[in-house]
Amino acid sequence: MSSASTQSERTAEFAVGGMTCASCVARVEKMLKRVPGVDAVAVNLATERATVHASDAVTDDQLLAAITKAGYEATRIVPDAPPAADASHTRDRELAAVIGSAVLSVPLLAPMLAPMLSLDLSPWLQLALASVVQFGFGWRFYVGGYRAMHALSGNMDLLVALGTSAAWGVSVYQMVAHGHAHLYFEASAVVITLVRFGKWLEARAKRQTTDAIRALNALRPDKARIRDASDPAREREIALADVRIGDIAIVRPGERVPVDGIVREGRTHIDESLITGESLPVAKEPGARATGGSINGEGVIAIETTAVGAETTLARIIRLVESAQAEKAPIQRLVDRVSAAFVPAILGIALVTLAGWLLHGASGETALLNAVAVLVIACPCALGLATPTAIMAGTGVAARQGILIKDAEALERAHGIEIVAFDKTGTLTIGRPALVAFDAAPGQHRDEALALAAAVQRMSEHPLAKAVAAAAGDANATRRFEASAARAVAGRGVEADVAMAENAAAPRRIAIGSGRWLQESNAAVPDALAERARQLEAQGNTISWLFEPERGAVLALLAFGDTVKPAARAAIERLSQMGVTSALVTGDNAGSAHAVARALDIAQERVFAQTLPADKAQVVAQLKASAKGVVAMAGDGINDAPALAAADIGIAMASGTDVAIEAAGITLMRGDPALVADAIDISRRTYRKIRQNLFWAFVYNLIGIPLAALGMLDPMYAGAAMAFSSVSVVTNALLLRTWRARAGHAAPETADAARESKPVARTA
Repeated sequence: MSSASTQSERTAEFAVGGMTCASCVARVEKMLKRVPGVDAVAVNLATERATVHASDAVTDDQLLAAITKAGYEATRIVPDAPPAADASHTRDRELAAVIGSAVLSVPLLAPMLAPMLSLDLSPWLQLALASVVQFGFGWRFYVGGYRAMHALSGNMDLLVALGTSAAWGVSVYQMVAHGHAHLYFEASAVVITLVRFGKWLEARAKRQTTDAIRALNALRPDKARIRDASDPAREREIALADVRIGDIAIVRPGERVPVDGIVREGRTHIDESLITGESLPVAKEPGARATGGSINGEGVIAIETTAVGAETTLARIIRLVESAQAEKAPIQRLVDRVSAAFVPAILGIALVTLAGWLLHGASGETALLNAVAVLVIACPCALGLATPTAIMAGTGVAARQGILIKDAEALERAHGIEIVAFDKTGTLTIGRPALVAFDAAPGQHRDEALALAAAVQRMSEHPLAKAVAAAAGDANATRRFEASAARAVAGRGVEADVAMAENAAAPRRIAIGSGRWLQESNAAVPDALAERARQLEAQGNTISWLFEPERGAVLALLAFGDTVKPAARAAIERLSQMGVTSALVTGDNAGSAHAVARALDIAQERVFAQTLPADKAQVVAQLKASAKGVVAMAGDGINDAPALAAADIGIAMASGTDVAIEAAGITLMRGDPALVADAIDISRRTYRKIRQNLFWAFVYNLIGIPLAALGMLDPMYAGAAMAFSSVSVVTNALLLRTWRARAGHAAPETADAARESKPVARTA
């Protein structure tokens, strides 16, 4: 085995300064890929970041040197570091440069804008004004162009520098050779002003695409109030970085929860909207989980810390969103191939334009200005921004609505989902047993029998006992009972002495147990209950019996099963309206699976029951073989991980296991199946924006370049069109920020919600 094969891989991120177009991106990627040990590189023009996947043997210095050699500045981004201070002074400096350039350019335009005023600037004054703009405010284009030429490449800076220098140079020649002849200083100055103004607008708009990341970073409080372990009556405020697992954090009303943890004291409601997308405050009581970054409501609570730093839910969300925004979508590969040859092709077209006009008999200045117009309008800025800005806006707004998209490929591919295979338990159903049927024997009062059952189960922590207690709480039982001498009978059930509260002297021995125990007690089951039990078992429910073992008397039938989530049916209906087919893949029995399918209107032929984890992956493979489009798998458990990985796109519920979440490309922060349709919707909208952006980026060039080559486009207008193309692409992508998820508020998955849902099947 080679040493290289034993080396582990790592991911490094760098902030890259000075990139202006798609050609810059291609050059940085090319230089980084030349470093031995680098496996993959993704450079994002919108975020100005480079993500490098390489072996541990590759050092940061090697990668920084490669970026520097490409002609750009770079700094290492430290994972999970506090967000950098806002570079408002940089933006102010850029705006000042735009204003300064415009102030000097306007006098050059004045004669053209107001000919009736007969303004006539001295050629030397025009030279002075244009030279300050050209070599002062336009110096950045020379620097960028030189770096590109040094790397034997081309970029936007090179095109602008060549084009404006040509216009400035021909004007100087005209002035020296012919004195007061027509000059073109205004063309060079205005192009530089417009390009800088366009880049300023572009940067301003791009900043809005990262609002989601900034909003998430803003959720991190700087400090936490921790209870002193040696003196519980004392509290001390410490830096968040100093909090340790096990510390008790005290959170007062209106404060942000500083850590992930479990509520140990107090009751309150917590606003988790910016983390899960759930707009309604969520009730919290001792034992409930609290997420760092959420806002405490009306009560003081004490939270035992379970995760800090990079392991918190908020930190993981930020990493997921940043990762998705840094990676490239598959459609970007087309842009990369085009941009790699774009600048050399434009330089060739400009030379052909120059030669063609000269051969056609035009003057040198006319030929040169037309070539300049070609250089200026063809800057590939819009091409480089078309995809990443849409990806950033789409992933950002999705995160705000509780949909975390791990990578750009998942976001793009989700638009073509044809089939969604759902796990049952915990995904479409609540995942906890509920008392779905309680039938009293003939001659027995239902409320009284239910009260007896609740009394027997009152002291038990078993999930079935909790389901009985929850059901009895809504039964309005007219009689109260007290239980004593309760004992569990292994493999059978539980029994206790039960008496009326006002007559404890006359207890009855009451049992809740299996059919086997019932038979051993020689209890006779009424025919109506026996038939009812067969029906409920056929639906996959677990049957228990309430009876008196000493008398052999059956009092009632109990059926336990899982319940469909309140939003599940609407979710399946909406997917159907979107042209997406739903399937059910579960390890549960056929009766349970088909009952859920009937409740949700899923076609019976799309139900796959009693599937082991490996079998689920095989079912997904079968669906992929039969489908023309993309197949997704939605689940939440460890047993779903193979299927999530096997699917074209895995969709995991954040309420599930970490294994499932890691195997999925999309994570839903609320256990609401309706978010599956929302994830597909935002993917379709984002993909539509990408195609729109690429269409306009190409159209600008397809229309503008021929017009410029034919002499129908002045260099100034070419500069304005180029600047507008970049701004329009970013602005179009920003329209995604208005998207809102249609999924309802997360249903409170409690016994109350279970009772309101349709009973279907037992827990897998």
